[in-house]
Amino acid sequence: MDVRLMNFGAAVLMLVFVLLVLGGAASWLLRHQAFAIRSITVQGEVVRSHAASFRHHVMPQLSGNFFTINLAHAKKGFESVPWVREAVVHRVFPGQLRTVIAEHEPFATWGEEGGYLMVNQQGQVFEAPMEEVDIEKLPRMLGPEGSAPMVTRMYRVMQPLLETLDFNIEKIELTARGSWRVWTTSGAQIELGRGTESELVERTQLLLKTLPQVSARYKRTPMALLGADMRHKDGYALRLRGVSTLDDNDKKNPDGSKQ
Repeated sequence: MDVRLMNFGAAVLMLVFVLLVLGGAASWLLRHQAFAIRSITVQGEVVRSHAASFRHHVMPQLSGNFFTINLAHAKKGFESVPWVREAVVHRVFPGQLRTVIAEHEPFATWGEEGGYLMVNQQGQVFEAPMEEVDIEKLPRMLGPEGSAPMVTRMYRVMQPLLETLDFNIEKIELTARGSWRVWTTSGAQIELGRGTESELVERTQLLLKTLPQVSARYKRTPMALLGADMRHKDGYALRLRGVSTLDDNDKKNPDGSKQ
């Protein structure tokens, strides 16, 4: 019995020794320069991202070799590059990383003028060098933090409606109180107020349906619109360029006296 126990113990010790040797050899092999990352391939529609940006943002995130590199950290590094919206990173044996990226496609600027934020086609806010974009051709969006997807959707709902009278949105805002405002490239400001999407659409359609007739009464076109307040229950207030709301009997001199 003692001999059997001694033989069993020796076998166990030998197995442990072999496993340690194999583990050490495997660890050495995994860290050997033969398995170093030798090349990085970037694929996708790369329009605004540059090699220098990839080197600056990605290389600090890469450590280890082909087997030990953390792909999650590598993905994070690629997505920290300005203009990169999403990155998918794969290993390609024996020593290559292949990355497929999707860039942000600017849809609008975000926030007050002078800022550095934009909104992409997916309604996501991102920061990138604005000198690479003709921002004069982009609408401006404003809203509380986290509201960019909602504002982007409302723009896409309102723009086709306003185009029926040749209006184009220059700026759209969702206020902190949940009220909507729209500015057009022709200089009009439209107060839509609060409500559901269908309610806002209904108010806008009312304005667009009646504006040609109202403006025609004053020998104006719809482009004469300066402002519309759609927050009234049974109608709206309107301001037209070159049309005064005072009649001749109500006009006053600069000193406050009536003419």
